[in-house]
Amino acid sequence: MIRNAIQRFMYGRYGNDPLNLFLMGLYLLLYLAFVFIRAELLYWISFALLLVTLFRLFSRNIERRRMENAKFMKAAGPLISWVHMRRNIHRDKEHVYFKCPSCGQRLRVPRGKGQITVTCRACGASFQEKS
Repeated sequence: MIRNAIQRFMYGRYGNDPLNLFLMGLYLLLYLAFVFIRAELLYWISFALLLVTLFRLFSRNIERRRMENAKFMKAAGPLISWVHMRRNIHRDKEHVYFKCPSCGQRLRVPRGKGQITVTCRACGASFQEKS
C-alpha cells in the first residue's frame, strides 16, 4: 500500500541519476566535516546541496534534469571510466594490461605466456611484450 503511494507520487518526476548520487555524497562529506569542525558555513553549504538534490529528485522538468546530468557525465565521465578500468585491472588475475607504445591504446594479453608479439588493433603496430 505504501509502495503504491510512493509510486504514484513519483510518477512523472525525474528520480535519481549519477549527478544526484554525487551531490548526496558531497552533502554527506560536508556534513561530516561540519560535525567534526563545527564551521557553520559547512552546514549551510551541505544543507543547500541537500535541497538541490531533493529538487532534482522530485522535479517534473525531466529534459532539463537530463541535460544537467549529461553535462556532469561529460565532465566526470573520463574519471569514472578510469576508476572502473583500474578496478577491472586489479580484479583480473588472468591478463596483463599495458599501453601500445605507438598510439597509447590500452591492450590486454593472457598472463604467463612469456615473450609474445602483439599487434595493436587501433594502429596496427607490432611489438614484443612480456606477459
